[in-house]
Amino acid sequence: MELAYYSDYAVRLVNTEQPERGTDSLTSVEAVRELFGPAQQAARRATDSDVTRLRTVRARLRAVFEAADAGDEVLAVDLLNALMMEFPVSPQISGHEHRDDGGTSRSWGSHRSWGSPRSSGAESGGGAESGGGAESGGRAESGGGRPDWHMHIADHAANATAGYTATACMGLAFHLTDLGVDRLGICQARPCRNVYLDTSTNRSRRYCSDRCATRANVAAYRARKRLESERSARTGRTAETTQDSTPATDR
Repeated sequence: MELAYYSDYAVRLVNTEQPERGTDSLTSVEAVRELFGPAQQAARRATDSDVTRLRTVRARLRAVFEAADAGDEVLAVDLLNALMMEFPVSPQISGHEHRDDGGTSRSWGSHRSWGSPRSSGAESGGGAESGGGAESGGRAESGGGRPDWHMHIADHAANATAGYTATACMGLAFHLTDLGVDRLGICQARPCRNVYLDTSTNRSRRYCSDRCATRANVAAYRARKRLESERSARTGRTAETTQDSTPATDR
């Protein structure tokens, strides 16, 4: 599902804070704009007020992941539904920049949307970022071929926070309903508490990154070796004690 791509917006926002490390990178308008990635048209609307607004949303989104990680599906869904009611979306069908067999570019439908990997200026060559004819909401085409129809989330929000939140929540909702609530996880490598979306085939992901997975594996290995060493030391001491307590006539 195309809209599931937007779930990464939720992950990026939540992971701007490291609760157990006491760090927070969401401290400026520039940090807010970085969250939008290639959607610079929407990012330009960000103001100082969006820092505070997005921090509030961040806490609520983390609560969704925490509920899912704890196995409370109903609570996770209720929390996400509450956000979507507060920050509704405007989905629309788009089919821009399809190339037919002859290599001819076509643009169909309105491109007043942001966030999709298909809507960046580098790929559209005339979409929302480049200010091309596709923004008119009409139909621009040249040559033959059929449009590549897919869903976009149109950006009609009153401010940057509302637009970002609506997009993040809708993407997370599609991910949750398509793959399951248990695919929303929190990194198990302490003190990291980054969130992640498990897309593995066997639902086996436990860490937010390869770095955290490696660190956790190394820590577990060292703990095992330490335990083995302690057991070996205890066994040796027991054997010595037993030998010392044996009567000389029995030796």
